[in-house]
Amino acid sequence: MTTPTPPICNYEDSSYQTDFWDQGGRVYEDQAEAIALRRLLPKGGEQLLELGAGAGRNTPRYIGYKKVVLLDYSLTQLQHARTRLGQDERYTYVAADIYRLPFVDGLFDGATMIRTLHHMAEPALALRQVRRTLQPGAIFILEFANKHNLKAIFRYLIRKQSWSPFSHQSVEFEKLNFDFHPQAIKGWLADTDFAVQQQLAVSYFRLGIFKRFLPIKMLVILESWLQPTGQWFQFSPSVFSRCLAVNDTPVAQPGSFFKCPVCASANLEGHENHLLCPGCSANWPIQDGVYDFRVKTS
Repeated sequence: MTTPTPPICNYEDSSYQTDFWDQGGRVYEDQAEAIALRRLLPKGGEQLLELGAGAGRNTPRYIGYKKVVLLDYSLTQLQHARTRLGQDERYTYVAADIYRLPFVDGLFDGATMIRTLHHMAEPALALRQVRRTLQPGAIFILEFANKHNLKAIFRYLIRKQSWSPFSHQSVEFEKLNFDFHPQAIKGWLADTDFAVQQQLAVSYFRLGIFKRFLPIKMLVILESWLQPTGQWFQFSPSVFSRCLAVNDTPVAQPGSFFKCPVCASANLEGHENHLLCPGCSANWPIQDGVYDFRVKTS
């Protein structure tokens, strides 16, 4: 019997990449995230896990890693990413649930989770799974939606908003869309064997009024100046944290990679269009170059 997992936000058949990023006037936000990644990413690494990769918007920015695994729950988003990025052997595409990651322990020496944690009803559970797949000393770059931002504080003080930006409790402003308090995030990271090394305050100028009256180039310059303030205080709508995987945990054996998310067997047998688990007889399809670990079939 499969253990129930928390609800999942699924972007299957969504036009999110086109509507929100390509045509949604989000050049400033995209450039702000590019600056943050340049500041936080290691110079190089072997294998990076990109959690919530979507259509691969950030994937080309991970140039220092020899291999990148793009993971998302949406098969169609990953197919879009594969079309955008081409047939590059550096990339592996995996459709899976972050709460049940289909990888052996201690496989990756790097990971990112950007614009993804805010869809997690159980963030600590998701972070625990991420840590399990990382080697000791791996770098994890986490972005989260910050409830303790200036707009939320102002709205609360003038009584335009009922929930407090000062409490550590998460707020679900839409179904499966959560804002988190920085101190709550820091506590969950510590509990799951991560040490925060650096924090950046990102997207201070996300409000439409700034983008309407100030040139994007100026906003990006101001953004670059202000991001380092996140090391001391976090009042921006988005916060990036560079975290170190700490404590002595297992490292994957050479040649090992996938494990069954149902029975945890690491002896999956590769076939032309699926992986077979000898432990529980589950078939995991391979569709259009994407490994699909979402639903067990037999």
